[in-house]
Amino acid sequence: MLESLGVTPSQISVLHEFAGELSRIPGVVAVVLGGSFARRTARPDSDIDVGFYYSENAPPEIEAVRRCAEQISASHIPPTVSKYYGWGPWVNGGAWIQTQSGKLDLLYRNIEQVQRLLDESQQGIYHHDYYQQPTFGFVSVIYLAEIKCCVPLFDPQNLLQRFKQNIESYPPALQDKLVEDCLTCAEFTLIHAHSFADRGDLLNTLGCLTKIGFVLSQTLFALNAEYYFGDKGSLESLDQLANKPQNFSRQLRQGLGMQLQDRQDLQSATVNMQRLWKQVVAIAGNRYTPKFGLNG
Repeated sequence: MLESLGVTPSQISVLHEFAGELSRIPGVVAVVLGGSFARRTARPDSDIDVGFYYSENAPPEIEAVRRCAEQISASHIPPTVSKYYGWGPWVNGGAWIQTQSGKLDLLYRNIEQVQRLLDESQQGIYHHDYYQQPTFGFVSVIYLAEIKCCVPLFDPQNLLQRFKQNIESYPPALQDKLVEDCLTCAEFTLIHAHSFADRGDLLNTLGCLTKIGFVLSQTLFALNAEYYFGDKGSLESLDQLANKPQNFSRQLRQGLGMQLQDRQDLQSATVNMQRLWKQVVAIAGNRYTPKFGLNG
């Protein structure tokens, strides 16, 4: 199974050793392979992403996790191991470990928090923490993407099977809410982008344009009923979506990659982004009605 994901024999050995050691720690309910290997998009230099699930009522001891990390570490530099929620409310802790088969990233996942999110997603509720991590923060839909693609390495209670069944179909209420919110955000941000561009304000114009590119990408993932998995590699994944503007990623790259040296350049880039927004609005159809009177 792991070989078919592009995991090398050396990496498989590390995964089996690490998952086996983690599984013996009291409180570890499940261990999974995630990230680019689970999504079948890994490159030769990709990190190995591992997650373990635990109950907030009986979390594993961090020192026991640290000992596991040290056991597979091949570096003279001790692995970084955080406390629970030491990295924020969503990427809520983990470890960075340099192994003999490359870098391994461990993430903690709170079962009760995940279940709350699954329940909320059915109601069209999601969360976006702008300060959680680069580039654009953390969108809680990432949890759903993780569950969908992850490969269980240890799961005696069939926890992941139950989670996967919950998100097998993209929640319609979540889809509608994301499309509405993201296209509204893009439209409102375009108004400010025009104002900043007219003043020749490079920092704020470019900030607006990248924000718009992000929420338009979010819109397309939702419209295609595909769970957004994070910023890294998302633009390339948009090319694989069926329902999108023609050459969307190329248009976005060209718009953000323009030479921006003066007010005219900024105005031109903003107009181009507005055209791209209108194309996504057209695809959304009756899911979205423009609110601020922008013209194409």
